[in-house]
Amino acid sequence: MIDPRRLRILRAVADHRTVTAAAAALYLTPSAVSQQLAALEQETGHALLSRSGRGVRLTAAGEILLAHAHEVQAQLERAEAELAAYAGGAAGEVTVAAFATGIAEVLAPAIARLAHECPGIRVRVRDAEGDQSLPLLLDGEADLALAVEYRGGPAPDDGRLSLVPLYAEPFDAVLPASHPLSIHPAVALAELADSDWISPYPGNPCHDVMVTACEQAGFQPRLAHSSDDFRAVVALAGAGAGVALVPRSALRGMELKDTVVRPVTGPAATRRVFAATRRGAEAHPLLRPVLDALRREAGNLSTSR
Repeated sequence: MIDPRRLRILRAVADHRTVTAAAAALYLTPSAVSQQLAALEQETGHALLSRSGRGVRLTAAGEILLAHAHEVQAQLERAEAELAAYAGGAAGEVTVAAFATGIAEVLAPAIARLAHECPGIRVRVRDAEGDQSLPLLLDGEADLALAVEYRGGPAPDDGRLSLVPLYAEPFDAVLPASHPLSIHPAVALAELADSDWISPYPGNPCHDVMVTACEQAGFQPRLAHSSDDFRAVVALAGAGAGVALVPRSALRGMELKDTVVRPVTGPAATRRVFAATRRGAEAHPLLRPVLDALRREAGNLSTSR
């Protein structure tokens, strides 16, 4: 008989790619994780992991078992949701991991809405970049994630997650006021191919959106400066250090000294935002009202735009 608790450890190792990182996420020692994996291999009669450089990867048998682990975890989430619904009443705490502009755009208004409609639900917010909220969700550090699509991110059919699309927003070009293209009402990305670029760091989903849009326009951006703080990005553009692509919502209310902001023509640079829960948990009586509030606020956001 396979111990389902060991399937959680297998999932963590598959997510984090090293025993040490999986142990940290599970609040266990690496030796304890290794012992549990060894026991799981004995239970199944198959080698589940193999060494790959400094990390590990799943064998074919490990991949088969991982797919079943996703189903087992989803079913346990559904059981918890049904038991919570049976207990009656939506009262408790929901932890949401979200990136800064997502908090400002939809999460904060959703919290205000929930305070009137579902006063028993307390929302605790954890600020996390768009690519960091999903690991927090999968590791059990958050109940719901507000995240951004990015290269290497989860596919729509990821067996671990239930994804809810919320909204999409364009990126605008931020240019020094002295830039030759600043006199035009809109800018084609290809016209910026010879400019220096200011970008978030690799790994930030906004970096991926920018690089992908430039590649679609036919060039690799010359990355001269890096910052994950869009205020710093805009300040550098105002100093003449380069050009940038910035999500439109991040520019709202920002001082744009010595810069101009222009819409982009040609290949669209777009940030697509979604909410995520662990698969099976989307019907939980505490999470369902939060998801509904996020959907409505996202709809209001799209209408206002």
